[in-house]
Parts: sequence; C-alpha cells; structure tokens
Amino acid sequence: MVWEITALVGGGVSMAVAAYLYSWVMAQASESDAMNEFSEAIQSGAAAYLKRLFQALAFLAIAITVIITAAIGWQSAIAYLVGAICSGAAAYTGMYVATRANARVAWAAKSGIQKAFPVGFYAGSVMGLSVVGLALIGMTVLYMIFHDTEVILGFSFGASSLALLAKAGGGIFTKTADIGADLVGKVEFDLEEDDPRNPAVIADNVGDNVGDVAGVGADIFDSYVASVVAVMVLGAVLYTEEYVIYPLLLGAGGIIASLIGMMFVRTKEGGDPGKALNIGTLVTTFIFAGIALIVTRLVGISSPWGVFWPTISGLVAGVILGFTSDYFTDINNHAVQDTAGAAKTGPAILILQGFSYGLVSIVPSILGIAGAMVAAWVTATHFGIAGTYGVSVAAVGMLSITGMIVSADAYGPIVDNAKGCAEAAHESAETIRVCDKLDAAGNTAKAITKGFAIGAAALTVLALFSAYSETVGVQSLDLRSPGVVVGLFLGAMMPPFFSALTILSVGRNAFKMVEEIRRQFKEIPGIMEGTVKPDSNRCVDIATQGALKELVLPGMLALLTPLAVGMLLGKEALGGFLAGSIVTGIIFALFMANAGGLWDNAKKFIEDGAHGGPGSEAHKAAVVGDTVGDPFKDTAGPSLNTLITVMCLVASLFGPVIAKYALFGL
Repeated sequence: MVWEITALVGGGVSMAVAAYLYSWVMAQASESDAMNEFSEAIQSGAAAYLKRLFQALAFLAIAITVIITAAIGWQSAIAYLVGAICSGAAAYTGMYVATRANARVAWAAKSGIQKAFPVGFYAGSVMGLSVVGLALIGMTVLYMIFHDTEVILGFSFGASSLALLAKAGGGIFTKTADIGADLVGKVEFDLEEDDPRNPAVIADNVGDNVGDVAGVGADIFDSYVASVVAVMVLGAVLYTEEYVIYPLLLGAGGIIASLIGMMFVRTKEGGDPGKALNIGTLVTTFIFAGIALIVTRLVGISSPWGVFWPTISGLVAGVILGFTSDYFTDINNHAVQDTAGAAKTGPAILILQGFSYGLVSIVPSILGIAGAMVAAWVTATHFGIAGTYGVSVAAVGMLSITGMIVSADAYGPIVDNAKGCAEAAHESAETIRVCDKLDAAGNTAKAITKGFAIGAAALTVLALFSAYSETVGVQSLDLRSPGVVVGLFLGAMMPPFFSALTILSVGRNAFKMVEEIRRQFKEIPGIMEGTVKPDSNRCVDIATQGALKELVLPGMLALLTPLAVGMLLGKEALGGFLAGSIVTGIIFALFMANAGGLWDNAKKFIEDGAHGGPGSEAHKAAVVGDTVGDPFKDTAGPSLNTLITVMCLVASLFGPVIAKYALFGL
C-alpha cells in the first residue's frame, strides 16, 4: 500500500504544479485588443470542435461500455469509462490553456524572447504535467480499488479509443484548413502565412490546437498508459506484486525528473529557445536515470539490475529516436536544405527528394528500436528476468519523461498561434521576428516528439503483444499455419489502408475549403484591401463537419477488425494480425512523420530567403511539397501510433472471449 500511495502522491504533485503554472500563465498581460480578438476567435473555434467531438464520442463510449459489461464485466467497463474521461480531460486541459496563452506570448514578445519564452513553455507544461498526472492517478486508484491488472486494461482501452479518434479527427481538421490556406492564400494570392485577410487563417490556427495540442495530448496519454499497463499485466502473470507496482513508481519518478528538468529550461535575451528545450530534456533524462536506480533498489524486486538496465535502454532509445527525427527535419541540416534546393526544378523532384529522405530516416530509427529491444532482452535475461518483461519495461523507461516531452511539444502550437496574433495586430517587425524565433524552436520540438512518440509506440505495442500472448496462451506463431499467414497479411494491410482513408478524408475536405476561400475572395469585396473581415466561421465549420464525418469508417475499422479476425480465424491468427500491423505501422509512421516534417521545413527555408524567397517559383513548388506532406505528418502518420495500440488493446482485453468462442482455428 505504501508504494501505491507514493505513486498517487507523484500524480497529485504533477497536477498541483500544473494548476500553479496555469494560474501564473493566466496572470500574464495581454493588452492588445487585436491580439485578444484573434485569440478569442481561436478559442471559440477550438471549443466548438471539441464539444461536438466529445458529444459524438459519448455515444460511442456508451455503446462500448455496454459491450464490455456484457462480454467481460462491469469492473472493466468502469475502468474503460474512467480511461476515456481522463484522456479527454488531458486533451481539453491542454487545448484550453493553449488557446488562452497565445495572445499572452505575443504580447510578451514585444519585450523580447527572455520574457515571451517562459510564457509559452509554462503554458505547454500545464498539458505535459496534466497528461502524466491524470494517467498516474487513474491507474493507481483503479489498481488500489480492484487489485486486478486485467481491469486496468480497460482503462488503457478507454484512453486509446478516445485518443485514436481525437488525433485522427484533429489531424483531418487542421490539415483541411492548412492546405486550403496555403494553396489559395499563398500560391494564388501571395499572402503571408497568418495574413488575417485569408478566410482560413483562424481555422488553421484552431487546427493547431485541436490537432497538435488536444490530439497529441490524448495520443501521448494513450501511449504512456498502455506501456505501464502492459508491464503491470506481465508482472501479475509472471511475478509478484513488486513487479506490478514498479512501472507506477517509475511514472512518479519521471514526474519528479520532469519538474527538475523544467527548472533548466530558460534562455536569455538573444538566446536560442530550441537549445533551452533540449537542455531541459537532457537534464530530465539524466535525473530520471538516477531516480530509476533508486526505485529499483527500494521496491523489493529480487533482481533489480534486471529491470534497471532495460529501463535505461528504453530511455536512451527515446533520445536517439527524437534526435534522429530532428536531424532529418531540422531546417539547418542537409536533408532539408537539399530538398529545398530541388524546388528550383519544380514540385516533382522536390517531392521525390523528400520521399527518399523520409525512407532513409526509417533506418536509424528502426535500428534504435531494435537495439533497445535487444539490450532490454539481453540484460533482463542475464539477471534472471523474463525477456518479455524487460522489453515492456524499456517502453516505460522511454515514456517516463513524458511530462517534459509533452511540455516541449505543446509549446510549439502555442508560439505558432502567438505569431498569428502578432500579425493580426500588425505588430512591429521585431515582435514578429521574436515570434518567428520562438516558432522555429517549436517546430523542432514537435518533430522530436513525433519520433519519440513513434518509438515509444513501437516498444509499447510489443509489450501489449506480449501481454496478449500471455493472456490467451499463444507461445509462438507458426508461419506454416495458414491462419497465422492470413492474419499477418491482414494486419500488415491495416496501417496503409488506415493512412489512405485519413489522407483521402483530408483531400475531400480540403477541396471544400479551397472552394469556400475562393468564393469569399470573389464574392466579398474589400477582403484583399483589408477593409472587410472574411467569414472565418464558415471555414471553421467546414473543417469541423468534415473531420467528424470522416472519422466514422477509420474508427470502426480499428475497433472491429481485430475482433473479426480473432472470432473468425482464432487466437493464433489474431497474433499474426497484430504482428503484421506492428511492423508496417511503425515503418509507415516513421516515414510519413519525417517526410512531412522535411517538406514543411524545406518550405520554411525558402521563405527565410533561400532560392528566391517567398513568391518565387521555388517557393510555389515547396508549398506543393508541404501540401503533400501535411496529411503525412499531422494526420495519417501520428494516428498510426494509436491505431496499432488500440488494436493490441482490443485483442488483449477481449482475448479470453476470443480464445473461448472463436468460430474457426486455422
């Protein structure tokens, strides 16, 4: 009981600090009416979208609750609801703070980077600390009440099912607006990024919050919970309670490390915000390593080194994956600049260049994931711990610094919106320059987070796969079995099929957005002159309706396909299905996230003055490349993390039912 209370206190501390930082951010000044008006429009659009999303998800949650109650039990159903509510609360908290911090950051930027940077970072930290705090409190309380790890699987499933739809829906929304704003505003009318004359600018900034704040918050919450739950399940099956409690204590230790790391995130006037964020991440990493060593010595595990070194291997792999994404997407590195140079020949070669670098970026990332798995397995077994438990612990080790990682990620869209507020208020060139510098660091942080999230998902789903295998008694998969092979191919098909559905959704919705923007420029006189405001509400509504409508088919496929495969073909076939989805899901996620980020920053490199600068033929080609990459990096790619997690959780949660009632066993 002492250790459960320790984990609970860790979650409580995280929430208390988040509340304090929220009050500090809200106390910061924002004295520009134009900035506040722009910010309030973003607040209104984001709140309206999330309200409609959560209303739709409420009906789905009720239906799933009924199914879980009937098939598994009321305890798991309650855990499912709690998981969905906590995931939604983390997403909403981040969005609420972000949409109110943007104008405050923009106002502070009038005084320079030293004053503006902490406003943006501490606003992002509210979500970072809320994510880990809510997750740790939810899992610990449920375990203290039910003392059953199978029930906690329901909590993880609730978090994952909401995260999948929140991330995919937010991605469809934001890219609908972004593509429309770029193709019409930039290419056809030569408008700047956040020019208030563009009817889609407000919708684009709303999308930053519902996709990159609320969606990412729910996504990381899902991965964090899933990794901890997988270790808890394996600990209960293989060992004693100390092994079940261990990941919860690592989570509490990660919170303490993140709080210490945040103290080192600071910059002076003229300093580099990106460097400050990196220093905070590295300090958090080293502090957590020390805390993990203490935890393993105190918790009572029979072989502490057998869990400590796997924890560290996951932590190191997370850093490697993050900085690999940074290398292939950073505006100052060769891949981005080489791709930008290709824009001088037109969009075709630029797209091919970015596509190729995206494929190359898979190699070091996969090697990092494989290295972490091997290191975790070897060190665990060397000290007498099951290799599956060691690999699962590696996932927890990677995700234990989530508080710091999500704080840096949420900072990105906040400062991006701040630039929009500054431009809407026609602030000085110096204020815009400060916002640009803050935004550049935010873009890098978002790229690092995507790599981190994908790597974490890889180890997490492997842990969940192990949990599924232990639950249903599948010790190995025989590739000579037709059921396993069929399941393998069906699973490998799901990530590219899901990606296609979400990208097609963006395309259909973006077409409507483009037509609406063109209509407004044509039919509403005075927009280009700045004497009449565009109808931004209409653009927000198009993005909202399209996102919610297009969610239905991908969401249902993710939830129902694993059940269909398991019930029709048996538990071994479902094991093959999960294995296939994990492999292609990770590869597609890495490729699309890095290729999309590369095309985005190639465009920004040209907008900074390279190869003719804004309005040049190279810039128009780069906008096309960015348009291709947008749904890659912000819709399909990030959603795949959650897709494979959801399918693994469905299999684990309903595994006993599938094993008992499967119609065929090929």
